[in-house]
Amino acid sequence: MKVAAQDIILKPVITEASMQNMQQKKYTFKVATFATKVDIARACEELFGVKVEKVNTISVRGRFRRQGANAGYTASTKKAIITLAKDSKGIAFFESMV
Repeated sequence: MKVAAQDIILKPVITEASMQNMQQKKYTFKVATFATKVDIARACEELFGVKVEKVNTISVRGRFRRQGANAGYTASTKKAIITLAKDSKGIAFFESMV
């Protein structure tokens, strides 16, 4: 099944910890739950024109939430921490935030 890169990398994760990791060329994204590390690396290289060295993934379990008498779980998600190669340029979206 061929999936577009835009369907794999959903949105950036902007937190204090992820902003500190940018000095080591580590960028955090929310990705599709079905995506593998190879899929994520290819999508990042295609979208941003960078060289990916390593991909770490985290599966985030949905949280329990209540709304009055109703209770349930939020959707499970997946995050990816992408480490770029030493000779690679940074991702322009994140560089403009610093």
